[in-house]
Amino acid sequence: MTEQGIYFPQQGILAQGEYFDRVNGGEWQATHNLVVNEGLAHLLNVAMGSKVKSAGYYLALFSGATAPAPNWTAANFASVAAEIVSMTEGYTSATRPQWTPADTNTNSIDNFAAVAKVTIATSSQLTVTGAAMLTNSVKGGTSGTLISASKYTAPRTFQDGDEYEIGYRLSFTAA
Repeated sequence: MTEQGIYFPQQGILAQGEYFDRVNGGEWQATHNLVVNEGLAHLLNVAMGSKVKSAGYYLALFSGATAPAPNWTAANFASVAAEIVSMTEGYTSATRPQWTPADTNTNSIDNFAAVAKVTIATSSQLTVTGAAMLTNSVKGGTSGTLISASKYTAPRTFQDGDEYEIGYRLSFTAA
């Protein structure tokens, strides 16, 4: 584990990801993430093993103060991260928004052709401290796989009706 991502020295590969987000069409902000152990195993098993690809990948927002740890899983994510699940003090979607990537011919894959978008619902303010990617669309769901999570360097504060766009890029680099 390095500050830039996960480095596989024998293979000479660095795996890293970034979340990109913006409010109401403003400037994009980027935050590096942690691809957790469960996520790494999933990516390897789908790409090189015999595991079937998930039906989809979904983005979740959280409000907890805890930084992501390698041992986070889909089973404990909602509770340790304080996932935002309310449709009245959170975002109006009944499910986590889907991450829809475009196929790639490079060393990274992302969803910038179709970023995820949610509408914030709150009676005063909503504070979001981070984002995560999972294979389960259910808000607060504990099945599936947690791929990655990121605690923002500064919390995002929203007002009712704000539109929040979320992008994610995963890269493998020869190191």
